[in-house]
Amino acid sequence: MSERVKSTEKSPAEEAPQPGPAHNGPPKDAVKAAKTGAALPSLGIVGMLRWAWTQLTSMRTALFLLLLLAVAAVPGSLFPQRPANPSVVTQYIKDHPDYGKLLDSVQLYDVYSSAWFSAIYILLFISLIGCVVPRAIAHYKAMRSQPPRTPKRLSRLPEYGTLVVPADAGIPASDAIEDAAALLKKRGYRVEVRHDDGARPSLGAERGFLKEVGNLVFHTSLIGVLVSVAVGGLFGYSGQRILVEGDTFVNTLVGYDQFTPGTNFQSGQLQPYSIQLDKFQATFDRESQGKFGQPIDFTADVTTKENPGAPAKKEVLKVNDPVTLGGTSIYLTGNGYAPVVTVRDGKGNVAMQGPVVAKLQGENYYSSVVIKVPDAKPDQLGFAGFFLPTAFVTEQGISFSGDPDLINPQLSLNSYYGDLGLDKGAPQNVFELDVKGLKELNSRKAAAGGITLAPGNTYTLPEGKGSITFDGVKKYVGVDIHHNPGQLSALTFALLAVAGLIVSLYVNRRRVWVRTGTHEDGRTMVEYGLLARGEDHRLAGEAAAVRSLLAGQWNLDADNPETAPSNSSSAGSPEPKKDQ
Repeated sequence: MSERVKSTEKSPAEEAPQPGPAHNGPPKDAVKAAKTGAALPSLGIVGMLRWAWTQLTSMRTALFLLLLLAVAAVPGSLFPQRPANPSVVTQYIKDHPDYGKLLDSVQLYDVYSSAWFSAIYILLFISLIGCVVPRAIAHYKAMRSQPPRTPKRLSRLPEYGTLVVPADAGIPASDAIEDAAALLKKRGYRVEVRHDDGARPSLGAERGFLKEVGNLVFHTSLIGVLVSVAVGGLFGYSGQRILVEGDTFVNTLVGYDQFTPGTNFQSGQLQPYSIQLDKFQATFDRESQGKFGQPIDFTADVTTKENPGAPAKKEVLKVNDPVTLGGTSIYLTGNGYAPVVTVRDGKGNVAMQGPVVAKLQGENYYSSVVIKVPDAKPDQLGFAGFFLPTAFVTEQGISFSGDPDLINPQLSLNSYYGDLGLDKGAPQNVFELDVKGLKELNSRKAAAGGITLAPGNTYTLPEGKGSITFDGVKKYVGVDIHHNPGQLSALTFALLAVAGLIVSLYVNRRRVWVRTGTHEDGRTMVEYGLLARGEDHRLAGEAAAVRSLLAGQWNLDADNPETAPSNSSSAGSPEPKKDQ
């Protein structure tokens, strides 16, 4: 054999190309010449598409797109968004003429519906699907396939050991392998016993398929979260409404004070439910020294109907405890006072009557009040001032609220007349009064002074413009109304993603092989080896557990030097003979 090898070997001189008549100089390098003369195949359109698909569906690309999506969402919190408040965006562009329109051209005021954000979202969605589906198919095939064949040299595995069953135990190699198979099955392994002709009995065992299942569940759940968020953004909606005690909100578009629809929202999605505020109760701290007067609890008693023909139902609305109607959640987000006033015009007719929502501005429910009376004749009337639930006056004549409860309510107003600008159709803020085009009737600087009213008092306006009466005080609440059809599914998929991640982190993929044989003196020789797929710092503990189970099955001493574990082949152990 050695002579034959020597005859086929060539010296470096024989392998090198020899110069011939065609060479005028030194010979070219053989490798370089081979590369130069090689015909490289062209990638082509199909090959390019296949390469692009491979890159898109790689896990590295999916993680990059996920990070890119998070970064792309940042401008949505830095700049005002048109779907939430178009007027704020318009004002922002006016206040920043140098770059406001430039930001609008790249859709930074419509981040979540922009073309570039949607492109990242869709690419991430496709990438995750392209990652998960092939892996799921491959894992399904792996679960149905048999464990890998038994290696010829188990001693090369990371964890290896041997056991010797005495001859007087009466356990042949074939029975020993069956015992080992039964023990490994109880431990959760998928086992295949091999009785090959001419070979010693062996088995292959495998477990830990849940690791990849958890990984697939995690990535599939991410797809589910993306789909759920997309469904919520497309078909969901949100809105706000202020309800004064006694008022009823009906779920229609005209019933909202502010409404933000989803991209594909249709008015037919609105469920015809209604909610009426019967009573609102705010509880304030009356015991603590440092927190006296601070709110402790808010409770709103409401009457709800799922539809116009449904029976009325009494419910309680509290902070962080919403009321759910027609798949819509109604949250309690604010509260305050609404002074009830009656305004008569210069002709003595009632031009306005009812509660006016006071906007909270400071401590102890100090609130601003704006009253617009466009139906007053002959001139439209406007009032602006503040409301104090418990009024105190300093020595300098400055009024302030000393307590949030209704102990000494007081309404202080300035009055104006003229054109309020409401007939032009331009939108106005109900909590602000533009006095530029109005003439002043009452104020501290005017000769008539300001208007200060207690409940039940009436003030007659100067110049025969009418009167205003402070009838009393009601309470109001602010509610946020959210309808997100993908909310429950997003939560479900998020929990599944966490569960899948935990399983993939704590479950290990392991393989065990056991081979048995009968020695010439009748002893049964058993060797085993373990291999982990990936890094597994607990593999040594698993090897010790397997050894303990096998030793216990055959009443052996696992600590006996003759059967002690070894990470290499057993030196000096007798060679077993084949079990016939």
